Amino acid sequence: MGAIPTQRESESRAPDTTVRPHAVARTSLPGNPLAPGAARRFVRSALAGWAELGLDGQELITDQLVADVLVVVSELVTNAVVHAGTDVELLCRLDTCSQECPAVVPGSRGAPATAPETARTASPAGTAAEAGPAVARALLVEVSDHHPERAVRDDGAERPRDSVEYGRGLRLVSALSDAWGITYRTGVKTVWARLPLEGAEEAEGAEGRAAAGKTEATEAYEGEHALRRGQRAAEILAPAPRHHVQHHDWLNRGALSFLAEASDLLGGQLDEDLVAALTGQLVVPRLADWCAVWLEDEAPGRSDGGAVGGPRLARVWHGSENRMEELRRFLEKEPPEPPESARSGPVPVPWPAEALGPGAQVGSALAYRLVAGGRPLGTLVIGRAGQDHFPDEITGLVEDLSRRVALAVGAARQYARQATISRVLQRGLLPGAVAEIPGVRSALVYEPCDKGGPSGDFYDLFPAGDGRWCFALGDVQGKGPEAAVVIGLARPWLRLLARERYAVPEVLDRLNRLLLDDATETADAAARALVAAGGAGPADEGPQTRFLSLLYGELVPVEGGVRCTMASAGHPLPLLLEAGGKVSEVATPQSLLGVFEDATYGCGTFELRTGDSILCVTDGVTERRNGHRQFDDDDGLAAALAGCDGLSAELIAERIRRLVHEFGGKPPEDDLALLVLQAQ
Repeated sequence: MGAIPTQRESESRAPDTTVRPHAVARTSLPGNPLAPGAARRFVRSALAGWAELGLDGQELITDQLVADVLVVVSELVTNAVVHAGTDVELLCRLDTCSQECPAVVPGSRGAPATAPETARTASPAGTAAEAGPAVARALLVEVSDHHPERAVRDDGAERPRDSVEYGRGLRLVSALSDAWGITYRTGVKTVWARLPLEGAEEAEGAEGRAAAGKTEATEAYEGEHALRRGQRAAEILAPAPRHHVQHHDWLNRGALSFLAEASDLLGGQLDEDLVAALTGQLVVPRLADWCAVWLEDEAPGRSDGGAVGGPRLARVWHGSENRMEELRRFLEKEPPEPPESARSGPVPVPWPAEALGPGAQVGSALAYRLVAGGRPLGTLVIGRAGQDHFPDEITGLVEDLSRRVALAVGAARQYARQATISRVLQRGLLPGAVAEIPGVRSALVYEPCDKGGPSGDFYDLFPAGDGRWCFALGDVQGKGPEAAVVIGLARPWLRLLARERYAVPEVLDRLNRLLLDDATETADAAARALVAAGGAGPADEGPQTRFLSLLYGELVPVEGGVRCTMASAGHPLPLLLEAGGKVSEVATPQSLLGVFEDATYGCGTFELRTGDSILCVTDGVTERRNGHRQFDDDDGLAAALAGCDGLSAELIAERIRRLVHEFGGKPPEDDLALLVLQAQ
């Protein structure tokens, strides 16, 4: 998170005609779905910090303004993440416009008031803007991304009702700010919004207002625009109301913030039951007295998310906890069945009077279908006692919320399906247990970078017969299905060849030919399929080159230690830690497997004495990055291992793992695997 630097005017400095920032906060955020929430937390912290420092103008930052700026920041960052996908730069600044600060109309596509030399501006009344004294204070928000060729989404166009919600875009920003715009610089697009500080003009005094040269027409425009801001916010909140309803302040502003927070909260959940639980807490008691969420059960093994077996009541929430169990029992008897024609709109359902007690015999209940991607996922039901209908603003707000709930449930189910497939694949690609070797202590660290897909790293430690044990540590090119195919070939063949008593170099020779033959067969099959299809098909669907780096060895317990025979095929070389702290490499570099047909492989043999340890790692360890530096630069891995003298195999593995994680400021971006073998 970026720091919150401040800038103050020097008392000895002569006044000028530029915009003087009283406080500035800026940060850089990764372009992922967590960015909007992180941006809101950063801005909230910055505003609180300004108040603690007593900066000029901070007294004009009201709770209402804080709520507005959090919504604006959330929407702008969401647009940047979705439509650019790059890292996002966020700047929040408390500004004072000086004597030559130009007026800017809402929606102008120029620069913000802080860059008048590039701004395209006009006066509110449509005439040329006139200079005035420093009377207007505002809070300026700027969000920059690095895809300036992509347009910023404006929500003026109609979209399908079941389309993915990516935030409400510039309609909401325009409703809450008095000006916004877009600037383009080399490699950067910036969307900015200016939110006025209430009471700023009164703080300048009557003399300042007179010097501003405002006309009655300008004042009338500003008053009308302020009213229109409130109306537009209400329209966004409850689109197309059937009749006029008084818009309360919470509905105008707080509900917009509520939707932004709800989107961020629900979008980060990977469990559908947790999504249902959070939905209940979001709805009750702010929007209803109680709510219930039904979720359609998925058919086992189905990949399309289809439902089977009817709905299950995933969560019931009531403002009074002593009513929840009785309400749950009643609702479980008769699940709601909104018609498909209702799409995601509200449908009246019977009021559960007998489950709510004598004080709630009358009330209104509405059901909303949860639909995402055209698939029904469940139903959301809300109820409020003592009224015969919900206000239009509430029904519109809950309909909007129900779409977000449906998207969150759909995303959680997709993640669960992928995680299940990944677990099944991973169980088949890795050994169920690591063999125990007489006289040898082993320790393993295995951390796939992608928790939702098969890793490119693999390991094995198994008995080969005749008093021999074999071990392997490999790294396949790529990840996911292609990596799974190679591991699925390599690991069973390693075991088969070892148990057929092939020597270490012969195992590598045969595995190399196996990978080359498989790649040739795959290429031939792809060529035949392409010819059969008449040459049509994407160019990137051809077979991938399949190769791997591998460290393979054989262990034989002998008197006084263990005899070890090892070979490295394009893999980081193993290190031997002798008792006393000496570290050395115990293999020679050789070519990768699956690349060269005429490659031949050799091996080396040595003995492990009591207390000696071998460290085998994948390149996720040696190439762990911190800026331009790697963990193994200047023999960093050997130095780390030398510091492990006297430790057990388990402690060596844990220390190396910890040092690798601490080396970089961010989590590792590659799979990480290491194996420690120690003679007892």
